[in-house]
Amino acid sequence: MSPHALRSGSRTRAAALLLAAITTLGALAGCSRADDSSSGASGPTSPATEVRLGYFPNITHAPALIGLKQNLFTAELGNTKLTPQPFNAGPDEVNALLGESLDIGFIGSGPAINAFTKSGGEAVRLVAGATSAGAQLVTAPGITSPAQLRGKTIATPQLGNTQDIALKTWLKQNNLPIGSGPDAVTVQNIDNPQTLDLFKQGKVAGGWLPEPWSSRLVEAGAKVLVDEKSLWPEGKFPTTVVLVRTKFLQEHPETVKAVLTGEQKAIEAAKADPAKAKATANDAIKDVTGKALPASVVDRSFTELSFDSDPLASTFPQLAKNSVTAGIAKDEAKLTGFLDPRPVDEVRKAAGLAPVDPGALADTN
Repeated sequence: MSPHALRSGSRTRAAALLLAAITTLGALAGCSRADDSSSGASGPTSPATEVRLGYFPNITHAPALIGLKQNLFTAELGNTKLTPQPFNAGPDEVNALLGESLDIGFIGSGPAINAFTKSGGEAVRLVAGATSAGAQLVTAPGITSPAQLRGKTIATPQLGNTQDIALKTWLKQNNLPIGSGPDAVTVQNIDNPQTLDLFKQGKVAGGWLPEPWSSRLVEAGAKVLVDEKSLWPEGKFPTTVVLVRTKFLQEHPETVKAVLTGEQKAIEAAKADPAKAKATANDAIKDVTGKALPASVVDRSFTELSFDSDPLASTFPQLAKNSVTAGIAKDEAKLTGFLDPRPVDEVRKAAGLAPVDPGALADTN
């Protein structure tokens, strides 16, 4: 072999070694904090660059409020940017999830079911619970029986939201027609703050409302006609759950797990120090609405609900039936595969808790 050939071969081998070194360095530089500490997955299953998180400025969303205010989500997300997005009612949040302008949402059970069925069971997955109970039908003190609601106007936050479904189901079960006229009950969809004002003015007779709004009407003189807890076994029903876009869950499972870990820590913090939890949630509400709630309202609200990452899957078949009874859905939703319990089960195991029971929501494939 000639000296020229030897020099050419050396240059070729050197170039190959240099390319390999550059490739290795590039791969190492591309590894994120979550890659190093978890599955080591790359590409489509890497941690998200950003996660857009929906929630309501309501006490029923206290795990989200505490997690945001105490930076419990950001502590788990590492280099992933957290972008919080407040909403006033579930149907608007559903539109954001289905429109892919939101990734994960704390949301009511009714709109969660609607999002799943509206997308043919494809676009979203239930991944955790958050809050149980915390909703009541509160009315003017002179109303002491269902029959006295005839000819009255009762408010719910939005058409098809969790409380709207609950009220309409209850009215049907009590043989009270929904509509206008002296023998019917008018159900009017009104933003919660406006409901309070209209109740004070005597323009609505009450509302089926989530906390803190049921407590706010009670403070304004309303009485509890129906506590929704009384309608469910052991008083447990999912008021707030955690919903995620299916594609986001498939591509960024560690990001979803990080958010649920932050939520679990917020729930544990609320149980360990209720006084601090109340103050933190109220501060977070003030950040969004510009005004804190009266301490008495927050105190009452916290006695009406409980926090748990278990989504109470066994209640969802009945919730689906209620949507049909309420006239929100034409057919009873088929919910097989709605729940993906894997991320929350991992989080609960790390917290020393039992896995959730997926019930009829399990994927049978």
